[in-house]
Amino acid sequence: MGVKDVSARWLKASRALKKEDQVYGQRVAQMAQKHSSEAFYALDDPLEAAVFSVLVELLRELERGREE
Repeated sequence: MGVKDVSARWLKASRALKKEDQVYGQRVAQMAQKHSSEAFYALDDPLEAAVFSVLVELLRELERGREE
């Protein structure tokens, strides 16, 4: 699957970030994988599917934060 490859590269790239930002890079890579299978069927481009998955997760977190 292309999305898994993209998220694996993002995870590897997060190691190059500043120490305090590495955790955020890792989270983005994990978010990309969370919806990757559903998004992959609707979107042909693995990068587009990964970005879409991350955006969905970010919006979910925003909503949860508003509810609390």
